[in-house]
Amino acid sequence: MLSLLVIVGPTAVGKTALSLQLAQKFPLEIISADSRQIYRGCNIGTAKATPAERAAVPHHLLDVADPDQIVTLAEFQARAYALIEQISARRRLPALVGGTGQWVKAVVEGWGIPRVPPDFALRAELEARAAKVGGAALHAELSAVDPQAAAKIDPRNLRRVIRALEVFRKTGVPISVHQQKNLPPYNILQIGLTMPREALYARVDRRIDRMMEMGLLDEVRQLEQAGYDWQMPAMMGLGYKQMGQYLRGEVSLDEAVALIKKETRRFVRQQYNWFRLDDPAIRWFELAPEGGAPVAEIYSLIEVELQPRIPPQSV
Repeated sequence: MLSLLVIVGPTAVGKTALSLQLAQKFPLEIISADSRQIYRGCNIGTAKATPAERAAVPHHLLDVADPDQIVTLAEFQARAYALIEQISARRRLPALVGGTGQWVKAVVEGWGIPRVPPDFALRAELEARAAKVGGAALHAELSAVDPQAAAKIDPRNLRRVIRALEVFRKTGVPISVHQQKNLPPYNILQIGLTMPREALYARVDRRIDRMMEMGLLDEVRQLEQAGYDWQMPAMMGLGYKQMGQYLRGEVSLDEAVALIKKETRRFVRQQYNWFRLDDPAIRWFELAPEGGAPVAEIYSLIEVELQPRIPPQSV
């Protein structure tokens, strides 16, 4: 059975620092589970691993798409599974590291994901119908063809209702059938990092201030000058969206920075919905505001839970 180390937690808590420390002890290769770090040219605003860090430890799924491209959840999952196999074949330990909860869960829980590309014409048709007769009518249509999915989707969440209808119309199979889970054949150790909320918020604020000092505004300006539209996926991410508001003259620079901090705090709260502190599958470590992770304790966990399953040649 293959082994997989997973490091999760909210933004700015110290996941990258821990993964780099662990790589000094174990033969790690890091698979990024960050839905924004996939984009080329988006470095500062995504807190992407530096060239020196990448030279020290192999990193995967960074810079794999242009800012105007979409990498779907299904594509990420398939790439992650392939990398886990390849890294294991090299007698090394794959480490899935990141804060995009949906991406992490899709891998560790073996989500069934409809491999149905978006049909924008159909979506526009359904959106127009919802505007005319109301979203409840679309939800009722979904209930008729896929009651299991309809029971789980809030009728007000029009985006999810439309996606479920889209999958059914394109495949003839309910999305609830596509989404059945199939746990991957891995021995998985999930490490979660957390800290008191106010301390974490303070770290978020300091990180954003450092991003500004490092040239986040210039990074966003260069992307704009390269022709990337503000509605493109990468340009809607935290930091990029707010710098765009400043560049378009909608807010002052101080207001844009304050918005980044506010929205990042909101994102942190959302991350805890994905990575729940009461999740028995995650071994949580609460960090002091300025302290690092208890590396020695985590070393021991890896040695007990995963190391026996790593081929001896890799140690």
